[in-house]
Amino acid sequence: MRQRGGAAGAVACRLRGPEGEVTLTGAYERALEASRRAGAALRRGGLTLAAAESCTGGLISALVTDVPGSSEYFLGAVVAYSNDVKVKVLGVPRALIEDRGAVCEETAAAMAGGARRLLGADIGVSATGIAGPGGAVEGKPVGTVFIAVASDRGVSVRRLALRGGRADVRLAAAAEILGEVSAACERIRGGAL
Repeated sequence: MRQRGGAAGAVACRLRGPEGEVTLTGAYERALEASRRAGAALRRGGLTLAAAESCTGGLISALVTDVPGSSEYFLGAVVAYSNDVKVKVLGVPRALIEDRGAVCEETAAAMAGGARRLLGADIGVSATGIAGPGGAVEGKPVGTVFIAVASDRGVSVRRLALRGGRADVRLAAAAEILGEVSAACERIRGGAL
């Protein structure tokens, strides 16, 4: 991922993937705005964040740390791209991955909970999915991503059906989870997950 300033201070995100280099100016700016909102919500609540990333491959972390001052609330992340890392580092049950796969609601929930526990955060998030262009299986086409938010009050999981190339899917998933962080902070402040 490379960022550059353009005319009038616009920021562009350039990702190189199987479909070539893609410039995601508008999508990146929207994702960065979601990161700013999440950071503000975490600060207001005095909450900390940890991430477990599979299909996003570090984009959640990159977006969070693109916001100045994010070290106040962001503890770190695990890029658990392989199933072994999901199991050995995050504590996802191997039987779960063997039975249901890495791309499912339960795996996303276990990843978010694992990141939260491992790093001692108030909120743990995760993203696991099929960014493409290959990897689709029956019932899980390219663009299927599960995102999860875990806190001491429980775990919530959403299934996303995203469109576009690999870079589009990864960036959209990262932006969606950051939007969920903002919402989770407000729910926690209100007494729910």
